[in-house]
Amino acid sequence: LPYILEGSLYAKRLPIGQIDILKTFKPDAITRYYRDWYRPDLMAVIVVGDIDPAQAEAMIKRHFEKLKNPAKERTRTYAAVPTRTTSTGLVVTDAEATNHIVQIFYPTQKAEIQTTIGDYRGGMVRSLVSSMLSQRMQELTQKAEPPFIAGGSGRGAFVHGYESYFAAALLGKAGIKAAIDALIQENERARQFGFSANELDRSRKSMLRSMERAYNERDKSESDNFADEYIRHFLNQEPIPGIENEFTYHQQLLSTITLEEINAYTAKLIPSAAEKKLVILQGPDKADFTLPTNDQLLAMVADAEKIPVTPYIEKAVATTLMAEAPAGGRILFDKKNTELGYAELSLGNGVKVIVKPTDFKNDEVVLSGFRFGGQSLFEDADWFSGQYAATLVNQMGIGEFSPTDLRKALAGKSVSVSPRLSNLSEGISGQSGTADVETMLQMVHLYFTKPRKDEALFKSFISKQQGVVKNMLSDPRTVFQDSTQRMLYQNHLRGPRMPRTTDFDKINLDRAMQIYGERFGNARGWTFYIVGSVDLAKLKPLIATYLGTLPSSTTAVSAYKDRGVRPIQGVLKKEIRKGHEPQSLIVMTYTGEAIYSEEEQLHLQALIELMNIKLTETLREELSGIYGGGMNGTLNKNPYSNYTINVTLPCGPENVDKLIKATLAEIQKIKDHGPTIEDLNKVKEEFSKEHKEDLRDNSYWVSRLQRSAETGIAATGVLTFEERLKAITPQQIQDAAKRYLQQKNFFQAVLLPEK
Repeated sequence: LPYILEGSLYAKRLPIGQIDILKTFKPDAITRYYRDWYRPDLMAVIVVGDIDPAQAEAMIKRHFEKLKNPAKERTRTYAAVPTRTTSTGLVVTDAEATNHIVQIFYPTQKAEIQTTIGDYRGGMVRSLVSSMLSQRMQELTQKAEPPFIAGGSGRGAFVHGYESYFAAALLGKAGIKAAIDALIQENERARQFGFSANELDRSRKSMLRSMERAYNERDKSESDNFADEYIRHFLNQEPIPGIENEFTYHQQLLSTITLEEINAYTAKLIPSAAEKKLVILQGPDKADFTLPTNDQLLAMVADAEKIPVTPYIEKAVATTLMAEAPAGGRILFDKKNTELGYAELSLGNGVKVIVKPTDFKNDEVVLSGFRFGGQSLFEDADWFSGQYAATLVNQMGIGEFSPTDLRKALAGKSVSVSPRLSNLSEGISGQSGTADVETMLQMVHLYFTKPRKDEALFKSFISKQQGVVKNMLSDPRTVFQDSTQRMLYQNHLRGPRMPRTTDFDKINLDRAMQIYGERFGNARGWTFYIVGSVDLAKLKPLIATYLGTLPSSTTAVSAYKDRGVRPIQGVLKKEIRKGHEPQSLIVMTYTGEAIYSEEEQLHLQALIELMNIKLTETLREELSGIYGGGMNGTLNKNPYSNYTINVTLPCGPENVDKLIKATLAEIQKIKDHGPTIEDLNKVKEEFSKEHKEDLRDNSYWVSRLQRSAETGIAATGVLTFEERLKAITPQQIQDAAKRYLQQKNFFQAVLLPEK
């Protein structure tokens, strides 16, 4: 910060404060701070939700009207940030950093505040340029030897009242120079030559479709979104004309924004080589990574600025995913479930589709499909190729379209589809707007029938992944997480673990494509779930066309193999010393076999929430030992019925022993006495509220219906949830605590700094 905010008051004081002050300040100092700054004229109360406005206003007045400003108000001022006068290079190392990042900061400027429709239109111009530049930066990561793992640039908020143009990249195997060259040259290319008509057309379409979806959901927007927008208006003067007006502005103004205007703005927006800049390189100091000096880092930027650039050239991309729709699909049976409001369609190729039309959203459709099998059907020799098979296809594209080409072809549409291959199943997920459902189903069809093989994109993926994981184990908590998971699951190849760079050398592209083809090349036994704002009569022909024609044969079986991944039995306690900062982490894990049922899952979740209440009261409020953390866990049906409960407590090393003791004491209390009825009622009230919200959520219904197939338990349990929730007693929670929080299979690990 002293370098980034050089010359300003911000450079002299870290936002979080100074350690010695935090440890030694007197109570009257914080009282004075509260009195000076927590006052009515600097505050806003925002209430959004299913409320009576008059009643809400009366409550606000009752609680806040008596607050008065102090007699002598301190003036609220914001520090000025002077323009940078020199160019500087700065190399900063941190032994525990997990990656190398290069950042280029250009001179700060006063932030633009939108007060007129003309200003709003100017914001649209800025957003279009940002979108097009981001797309170009993303394309660079698709090269066989990408210059960086991720990169971007643009003008953004800096500190209050100021903005700055910046460029940044997460470094990969190509190193510092390649990343700097790419950032500088791509910005200079846009500054000198601007963007193309096709780029602008795609960005306009995407922006308008995004605004259209927001407009379509105007009567069903979440309260949080409104509250966040009002907060930004209060703090940053963001305009809030309302979605109706904003959609109208976009409809009327987008078409008036010309390519000439875009390119003129871009030339003005992107700094030239003559601008002063701060270049920062951050990351670990490793023997296999040569760090430049400050001057050498700055010289790299100067050298990159001297490289001539040429205009951007893009290949022509088809605007339709499929030349013609497949034929021959049939719906054999159509069965209605009136209780849950869905239709079950049986297709001629052995595929089943469950469709639940809803009015939860006006312009949202969610899709998921699955079949048991997954990586469990392949031997250990295929583990790495199988583990990344679906990810690779996602990275290489479908049909004639690379991921970059696909994004261009889908401009103006709101749709995404992604395949997956997990331990026990293969699956596919998607979402779209109502008008884009056919496109979503086309993409599903192509992921089954025409996965794209691309050697260059394969090499790009391997390079980026190796760059990401290379320094991950520099972070003490990552080492701790990796070590504890390996110990807990006895270093099983298929158990949870952090990847190593060498893992990616073991991926064989041909074998990965073959594995993918074996699981996606035959759709018999798959079940798809489609929930959202759909018209079933109009959807059926699309289902027959795109899902009913997926390839199938009679040999497919929806089944997995249990590969014996089990947590260690007995009691195991370990200390792991890593890092030098005074930071610790406590993990306690309870595991075991269990009878799976919805009632048991509900009892377990209630137990966990009740424990979190007590852990917060004791560990955080009474002992002041933690800021976050707590207990989580679940029951699992597959591949065997089991439970896992984790307690995670980040803390200082000096608090480890007392926090472990206090946690175990709270666990023993609930086992001995059960919860209080007051605490249990709090949990019931919160669960009931969440359930009511879930019942109006498309993604929840997709997950709930699919879980029914995965567990063999009827989804009608969703209708009796409130009844079952009300019936929970303190005795049932106490019994659950005795059942699940026992020391029979108990793993405890503590992260401590190195001595």
